Amino acid sequence: MIRSLVSAAVGAWLLSYQVAHAQPERPLQVIVSRADVLLAAQAASRAGAPGIVPARDRLLRDVERLASQPMVAVTDKRTHRAPSGDPHDYLSLSPYWWPDSTKSDGLPYIRRDGVTNPESKADLDQPRIEALGDRVQRFTLAWWLTGDRRWSTLAAQQIRTWFTDSATRMTPHLKYAQLIRGTDKIRGTGIIDSRRLIEVVDAIGLLQRSPDWTPQDDAAVKGWFRSYVQWMWESPHGAYERAAKNNHGSWYGTQMAVFSLFVGDTARAREMVRAAQRRVDTQIARDGVQAEEMTRTRSMHYSLFNLEALSLAAEVGRVVGVDLWGHVAPSGASLTVGLEHVAKYVGKESQWPGQQLEPVRATELLRAYRRAGLALDAGLTTRVLAALPTDVASKDVSVVQFWTAR
Repeated sequence: MIRSLVSAAVGAWLLSYQVAHAQPERPLQVIVSRADVLLAAQAASRAGAPGIVPARDRLLRDVERLASQPMVAVTDKRTHRAPSGDPHDYLSLSPYWWPDSTKSDGLPYIRRDGVTNPESKADLDQPRIEALGDRVQRFTLAWWLTGDRRWSTLAAQQIRTWFTDSATRMTPHLKYAQLIRGTDKIRGTGIIDSRRLIEVVDAIGLLQRSPDWTPQDDAAVKGWFRSYVQWMWESPHGAYERAAKNNHGSWYGTQMAVFSLFVGDTARAREMVRAAQRRVDTQIARDGVQAEEMTRTRSMHYSLFNLEALSLAAEVGRVVGVDLWGHVAPSGASLTVGLEHVAKYVGKESQWPGQQLEPVRATELLRAYRRAGLALDAGLTTRVLAALPTDVASKDVSVVQFWTAR
């Protein structure tokens, strides 16, 4: 009896000591996601909150399907090689360029804005980098919501396959992205392909709490991004894109902000967000119209696409102390004004004042407006969601990314 009492007392003391001296978990190292939102989504999922269950269950069905597929890598190319001949070099074709029917060989290709050439999706790396972002994000969120290490293991494996495994890693540059057949002109526009790596960076911020992601993994991937940031900054491709006055310039700046912050260069990240403030001044008019994007044949899509890039930069701004969400241009333009302008036409796309060859996908709207709802006015999000199919809105992964009990 005495022995059991002593054992119980020692056990209770040991437990209280461990609790008192437990090391707090390090803050989530996410950049464009919000740590408090992800923590709330995790708690809601494990409690079975009705609002998150449909999206979580859809996510789990998605990862079950993805788990049966092989890892994706730039070295998967079978019929194509970059001009360098190196299978590790990323290769893609500009999607809106087609063979010239007036030429016997079709060269050089000519532009048909907004009309995707299927050739750009065939055994090239742009679909693969899309799959990379999707796989890593979904595997990571599935682990985050459920605690099932099957998903964190797959997320970590996919990241290593793309960035660090010697047999499959991508060379950290995009010299051969969005090439145009028949011309060797340096354009730089292909840098927009790597925007899906933003999702990978934030996934790593979550995986740092998983035993499946090691300090060695973290250091190796950050080394890759450090090289990529240097190439983006110093290459003629990067200079070309940095000077772009439309969504390409916005996405360049947002990527530079995210990747720079990821590797510890806070000063450059801050510089990029300040540049995004200047982009709001020049790219968005007082009435919310974006003149550069209105020239496109998918002008509603590209107006939203540019706002998506700027809103992600605004989330970086929250981390580095530069207010882009609240920034107002001398003209009175702002991110809010731009988002309000597009929102007026959600569900009324036929009234959009520009050309739009195909409908804007609901998922694009869900991400942009749920993010804006966290930063600006939840009423704006509510109005947009009300104009979208309920089933789509309730089951999209954005429910998890931007979880709120409101």
